[in-house]
Amino acid sequence: MRYAAHHLLTDPALPTASLSRLAGGLVMIVVTFLLLQAFASQAINEILPQDQSARDDLIYGTSPGGALLTLYSFLIIFGALWMTARLVHDRALHTLFGPIRLLWAQFKYALWPLIALSLIILILPSPDGMEPEKNLPTRLWMAYLIPGLLGVLIQTSAEEALFRGYLQSQLAARFNQPLIWLGLPSILFGLVHYDPSLKGSQAWLIVGWASAFGLAAADLTARAGSLGPAIALHFINNVGAILIAAPFGWLDGLALYTYPFSLDDSDAVLAWAPVDILWIFCAWLAIRLTLQR
Repeated sequence: MRYAAHHLLTDPALPTASLSRLAGGLVMIVVTFLLLQAFASQAINEILPQDQSARDDLIYGTSPGGALLTLYSFLIIFGALWMTARLVHDRALHTLFGPIRLLWAQFKYALWPLIALSLIILILPSPDGMEPEKNLPTRLWMAYLIPGLLGVLIQTSAEEALFRGYLQSQLAARFNQPLIWLGLPSILFGLVHYDPSLKGSQAWLIVGWASAFGLAAADLTARAGSLGPAIALHFINNVGAILIAAPFGWLDGLALYTYPFSLDDSDAVLAWAPVDILWIFCAWLAIRLTLQR
């Protein structure tokens, strides 16, 4: 059966698979996250520069320090998940990731075809008028590369642990229908990417893209029995979008290059959407084939 390995993630969820526990867990995650975020924001606010432009660079991730601050803030999600898993579900945090040795092995196996695929995409010509422009000096970029890679790993692992490790495994322990435990977390993953500051159709286009990405990650997680492949997929995707070439004005503080458009440019977002969708499909297929070997 194609999802036979999923039991490695769902077995720890079975004793507390009721919907009431799941609802309580989600409430606890949200409340804990908001409290920890408020505490962290208050602490950070004390050390922010007084200059408004410099503050905005930090807040919106358009400076190296601001981008790192955004990425490392996802550690808060791990705190919320740890408390929820322990207090609501009597689970250890590591059970959300699957067997650790399997996680690490599958992460490495999935990483190499994704790197190869990314290199192929990098040498392909960009659509007209969308050639990336240099953002950071190469030496400065390299100085921030290691903390940037770690930050992206923290951010992507936290999101995968929440949506695939926690929500998907708890739903799969309660329901037999893959449509439910694949679909619901993917839709929610898409909705949290909704940005009300974006006008027109591009806000929902980004939601649709994120939902498709979430579905690919959910399928890989169920096939693999660990978060390794999903984290690898998410990690390589975000390394490209945050550290290599980012849309202008959106978390571009660590990017070596920036694209000459921002996310509120509807024409550019629509023109770039087919490339992103093709990337998701090719990356998903590459990992699937790797897992079958």
